[in-house]
Amino acid sequence: MSFSNIQTEDRGSVRIITINRPEKLNALNKATIQELHTAFNEAGSDKNIRVIILTGSGEKAFVAGADISEFAHFNAEEGKMLAGEGQRMLFDYVEELEKPVIAAVNGFALGGGLELAMSCHIRIASDNAKMGLPEVSLGVIPGYGGTQRLPRLIGKGRASQLIFSAEMISAAQAEQWGLVNKTVPQAELLNEAMQLAEKISRNSPAAIAHAIRSVNAGFAASKDGFGYEIAQFGSTFATNDFKEGTTAFLEKRKPNFSGE
Repeated sequence: MSFSNIQTEDRGSVRIITINRPEKLNALNKATIQELHTAFNEAGSDKNIRVIILTGSGEKAFVAGADISEFAHFNAEEGKMLAGEGQRMLFDYVEELEKPVIAAVNGFALGGGLELAMSCHIRIASDNAKMGLPEVSLGVIPGYGGTQRLPRLIGKGRASQLIFSAEMISAAQAEQWGLVNKTVPQAELLNEAMQLAEKISRNSPAAIAHAIRSVNAGFAASKDGFGYEIAQFGSTFATNDFKEGTTAFLEKRKPNFSGE
């Protein structure tokens, strides 16, 4: 499928999705959110794709935020619908996708951009990245999951500081606080993400899907994370990947996982 605001590229079993609005610092508008939803849905359905990398075009920004011009005139009900639809269509959708999503954060990741990075399963940042949730400086709050995911990643106190002050932090600070997994020079960012993606792609897609469900369950108030893990652990025994993985181990060879 052709897109106007994003680009996709396959490198083996890895699909790279690039937000491509450099003139707007890759800001998220409704059209881009819809295209991202479609792209993630297609990648999730493609049996040949095992890992997804999400990044932004250019060197200045991953995503510099939401496109404010689209909602500056909204009333309370419209604002509620904007947040609800955005979370359902993109942010929650990415988090719940059963294939690992790595955010390669190049440059600014602000507002909705940081929220999008946080919805990904893993984050790697370029050393020039800047991150923050500046919404309160506009008289609004993060609406795409920022008030929920940020405290889970860095703790309530630090998250409150960032949200209430609207300040930005450096990539080094983000790594120190656990907001990103690793910081690398910008020229090495995509290669670093690819190396990790390729390492992940060698493992069982079926087991990884079960692991993603279990990790997410631990943060869902409505679920017993430990009980959910037990159930998912048991379910893996019924997969072809389990049979292949254990057989390959006993035969002292590399497994050939099918994802089934």
